[in-house]
Amino acid sequence: MTRSRSFRIPFILLAVAAVASAPALAVEINKELVQNWKVLVKGAPVHGANGLAFDTHDRLHIASVFGREIVVMDPRTGRILDRLGTDVGVETPDDVTFGPVGSVYQDDIFWTAIFTGEVGRLSPDGTKITAGQVFPGVNPITFSDENRLFVAHDFFGYAGLFEIDPDGANPAAMLDPNFYNLNAFDFGPDGLLYGPIFQEKILKIDVDSGSPLWSEDILNPFASAAVKFDSHGRMFALNIDQVVRINPDTGAVEVVAHVGPGLDNLAFDSRGRLYVSSFLNGAIYRVLPSGRARVISRGGMIAPGGVAILPRAHGGDSVFVADGFSYREFNARTGRSGAVEEVFGNAQTIAPYGEDLVVSGWFSSSVEIRDGETLHLIDGPHLFNLPLSAIGFQGGIAVAELGSSSVVRGDHSPIATGLAVPAGLASNGSDLWVADWFLGVVFQIMDDGVPVTIPVASGLVFPEGLAVNTDGSLLVVEAGAGRLSRIDPATGEVSVVAEGLELGAQGVPNYPPTWIFNGVAVGASGHIYVTGDKEGLLYRFKQHP
Repeated sequence: MTRSRSFRIPFILLAVAAVASAPALAVEINKELVQNWKVLVKGAPVHGANGLAFDTHDRLHIASVFGREIVVMDPRTGRILDRLGTDVGVETPDDVTFGPVGSVYQDDIFWTAIFTGEVGRLSPDGTKITAGQVFPGVNPITFSDENRLFVAHDFFGYAGLFEIDPDGANPAAMLDPNFYNLNAFDFGPDGLLYGPIFQEKILKIDVDSGSPLWSEDILNPFASAAVKFDSHGRMFALNIDQVVRINPDTGAVEVVAHVGPGLDNLAFDSRGRLYVSSFLNGAIYRVLPSGRARVISRGGMIAPGGVAILPRAHGGDSVFVADGFSYREFNARTGRSGAVEEVFGNAQTIAPYGEDLVVSGWFSSSVEIRDGETLHLIDGPHLFNLPLSAIGFQGGIAVAELGSSSVVRGDHSPIATGLAVPAGLASNGSDLWVADWFLGVVFQIMDDGVPVTIPVASGLVFPEGLAVNTDGSLLVVEAGAGRLSRIDPATGEVSVVAEGLELGAQGVPNYPPTWIFNGVAVGASGHIYVTGDKEGLLYRFKQHP
């Protein structure tokens, strides 16, 4: 995975309400429309595993950006003990730490909220404060042995290393504005701060040397995402899919374990046992002394969004899911996993584009074409104004742009303007429809190739994914109601196909309200596939012949 220094997340300020669906107890289907349903694929228990830290009771705390929570886990069994989310003030945590053992902060949880720029603190009694406020993109966090707290910017285009008052009494102090893409770091036994410039090199920094701070390269180039020290003062780092031990004096690197893709962070418990996280699939691993990696919490889908179906030459269909940091292929009948392509920030929606796939992501404001067999990039990325979805249309593409409140073609020429929150798109080849999330309306915006703006159905609750069914009707995911509905485009009649679905995860305020996106697609067999972002599910519904 590569990330550009110039990457900056686009912000929006929307006066829209957050999705607030009640927890679903059971799925109910309209038996006149579908025969049965099943969960075809069940995602990971952790919606993306980022920073790691142990408390004084050796409970593992896992920062989860997409989950908008800190997951508390028993590291022996993988059992989830607690989820600390927005209800206690936690928001998009990318890294997490505790104060040094014996300090007044040893039982308080500190985290960096990468989407909001907050450095948060949660006490055991549930008291939450903002210890510091910097810019979005804040990521690594650690304490020195002297109870001094440090954070840095990573990605989103911002830069800088800061010292934070753990009590929140003083504003964040910028120590040096010149550190870009500084990721998970730690203090070494020499009192210097060691950390990676993401996927480039490892630095050691003297935080007391003045501004600009003195720093020196340890390894350059070196593709690392995190550096930590164990209780013996030995330095460990991640290198793509490996855990390595590094001699900071000589630069010698020793491979400790081959773990898996998407490694994000690492932490040691009080007995020196090493644990590693994966942002790609949400897995948690323990690295054994033998060098073998044991799965503590299984991986899988972490943020399933858009969904697409393509037929296979050998027969049957493949289901493709945009999953936050990857695109994933599944067997449409068995749910068995196929190709996986790791990406960063561009996996919100996916749709057929001939024999290939068109994908989009508001996080990177781009649209790409990917190979329908390998998922490898063919064309792009092409920049759009906060694209919420993209589909193939009339030999090109149609893109729903939040930033311009429009649906546009690949050359940016408008198809429909004046919308509020254009989300899901659907087409039968000559006609085109868009679901407006905020207005709760599905509009027809192309009629046999002629631009129109005709409301087809209204009163929908935050509609997102949209698809043309085999009978010509429209299928729409009502994210705010946790249901899949059917629209008769001739009459505008809306009927419920299934409800009680685990979808409609709340998004971060001031960001696109579709957040992860809930998609729907129909295969040649007539089976309907829907993504449920709240629990990381892929549903399959069997229609009547």
